[in-house]
Amino acid sequence: MSTIQAPRSGNSRIAPQYRRTSGSKGNFEMFAWLFMRLSGVILVVLIFGHLFVNLMVGQGIHAIDFGFVAGKWADPFWQFWDLAMLWLAFLHGSNGVRTIINDYAEKDSTRRVLKTLLYVASAVVVVLGTLVIFTFDPCPVLNGQLMDGAPSFCPAP
Repeated sequence: MSTIQAPRSGNSRIAPQYRRTSGSKGNFEMFAWLFMRLSGVILVVLIFGHLFVNLMVGQGIHAIDFGFVAGKWADPFWQFWDLAMLWLAFLHGSNGVRTIINDYAEKDSTRRVLKTLLYVASAVVVVLGTLVIFTFDPCPVLNGQLMDGAPSFCPAP
């Protein structure tokens, strides 16, 4: 009659082996977990504020056009609002995908490649989105004339 070994008895024959390298990450995972909770709460406020202003105030969805966006982004408040929403959404989403990669990619090399691709793609989108928000010209001029659909606050060239 065979006996059952007690858990953690040192019998490596029955214990599953952990295959990942053990690296000290410090408190990074705790801060990442905390960031997900805090950014999620802030994103709920930012997104519902965005939806309320765009869909409920004024003429609602029928008023959304180039002039509407140009008018919003002419105000630094709305530039910051949309910038915060962009940055938090991408950092929140990237952190979630990073967690999934850590959970499901078994090989260290695969994990490293996937996370590098994630970080590069996220950085490119955040940088391009930031550039669009801050370099957006609400008064587009073509051949010395304001383009059609320009907001009413644009001065004549």
